[in-house]
Amino acid sequence: MRLDVVSLVPEAFEPLRQLGVIGRAFSAGIAELHCHNPRDYATDRYRKVDDEPYGGGAGMVLKPEPVFAAFGAIPLHSPRRSLLMTPQGKPLCQADLQRWASNYQQLVLLCGHYEGFDERIRGLADEEVSLGDFVLTGGELPAMTIINGVVRLLPGTVGSADSLLEESHSAGLLEHPHYTRPAEFQGQAVPEVLRSGDHGAIARWRSDQQQQRTRERRPDLWVRWQALQEQNQGLDP
Repeated sequence: MRLDVVSLVPEAFEPLRQLGVIGRAFSAGIAELHCHNPRDYATDRYRKVDDEPYGGGAGMVLKPEPVFAAFGAIPLHSPRRSLLMTPQGKPLCQADLQRWASNYQQLVLLCGHYEGFDERIRGLADEEVSLGDFVLTGGELPAMTIINGVVRLLPGTVGSADSLLEESHSAGLLEHPHYTRPAEFQGQAVPEVLRSGDHGAIARWRSDQQQQRTRERRPDLWVRWQALQEQNQGLDP
């Protein structure tokens, strides 16, 4: 997969190239990362990329011309999806990462900065994405989050693909508890069922733990998961 980032601080993305399995995925050619600075496409002598907002108000607004020029210079790899990082966007979820990793050969991530961006820049995006109901100084951290989340789902990035199927949010539930040696630590013992060798019992215990954790920690996900189960049961012949 090709990942293109339009950002005023492209150097912020360099650490991703050395980040564990994500960095190894870039080194192995599973994914490639390209950064494009709108400032390189500014046409005035000061390479100006922002200006005062029409109608007045605090802060500066990212100009459309350099962003459109940077976007237009990106080679097209089809199918492509363009994502705009903005607190007004849809909250990011695991299903989005899975959809982008499975259905697209290229993602273009547009990072805002300053007080905001010219409204016409929204027209470049297929989707608007947010990390949550808060505001950051720019779109770089959300973009890095998406890159991390998508690349780890690409075939060959993670050693065991099965591990991706059991983690939190992949099936609508939170992940079950994990234990390793020693069997007892500071008075806390590993549940006996995990040491029993009974794979059927272990699977049932893990499923029960997933449901219990989701119900207690994320009641919103629990309600959604229950509704999905009821819907699926209604579809069974």
